[in-house]
Amino acid sequence: MHHDTGRIHELDAVRGFALCGILVVNIWQLTDMAEVRAPGEMVPLRHLLSVLFEGRFFPIFSFLFGLSFALFLNRAAQRTDRPRLILIRRLVALGVLGLVHHQFQPGEALLPYALVGLVILLPATSLPRLAILVAGLAATIGVALTLGGGLALVPGLFLLGLAADRYGLADTLDERTWQLTAVFALALPAAVLTAMWEYRTPYLDLLVSTAPPIAGLLGALTYLTGLLLILRTETGAVLSEVLEPMGRMALTNYISATALILLAEPHLHLSGSDKYGILLCLAAAIITIQAITSWAWLKLFYYGPLEWLWRCITWWELVPARRTPEPVRYR
Repeated sequence: MHHDTGRIHELDAVRGFALCGILVVNIWQLTDMAEVRAPGEMVPLRHLLSVLFEGRFFPIFSFLFGLSFALFLNRAAQRTDRPRLILIRRLVALGVLGLVHHQFQPGEALLPYALVGLVILLPATSLPRLAILVAGLAATIGVALTLGGGLALVPGLFLLGLAADRYGLADTLDERTWQLTAVFALALPAAVLTAMWEYRTPYLDLLVSTAPPIAGLLGALTYLTGLLLILRTETGAVLSEVLEPMGRMALTNYISATALILLAEPHLHLSGSDKYGILLCLAAAIITIQAITSWAWLKLFYYGPLEWLWRCITWWELVPARRTPEPVRYR
């Protein structure tokens, strides 16, 4: 039995990429770093990083969750008569893990993901695909224009991920280079203009401004389509070798990053400081550790440690994890 069937390697690489971007924001949130230097004046490097990272990678991660949820449901339906029951168990397990993770990182994503998955995504799977797409677009754009960004965007992005599966986007990704190019060409200038709008919005107005969520979503779309285009080049093939294992172990890497940040904080004293240069060094160190560990781990095992545990609970059986060496064939 080949365990990697059904995996879409480009999406694993994108998930790994999104994880790297989320990490930067998670470090300053978790260590509670200083945002302002003087009243109303942001720390310059934080200001720049906010516009490059904040709200840009979380939407990609959320969209991919909705998409992989749909792909998993399709595979579960081939294996069992009760695929929804399997998915409920999968989401409950994720919620429990999120609840534990929340004790160490308040504001983490797994618990909200599990709840939105149960309350919105699972019921939506029985809707026609056009209804899913319209609801996803309405929720995402509506929230960005009214409530702002962050976790409030999750329901809409989940629905868009589900719609992407229903319209066969994942299966036909290889054939969509010109469409990706067109979306990227439109998204890039829009992302740059809205990022400048966000950058120029006074600090005290940012909380009520629609600039951050709109710029964030356009930035996410630009990063997503841009990376998918890069992955089709020779340079992209090398990049994929690094990002893909990280994306396949996204759950393990997301949670272990929290542990690594908390272990590093007493030595780096980031809390309350404006040492964003050190933050970038820490992010680079964690990404390097996770990239090497993920690559090495997946040479020996089919799944990351938490992915394996999650899979066992989902299917309520002990799933084989260790890769068997290929038999040597003598001529």
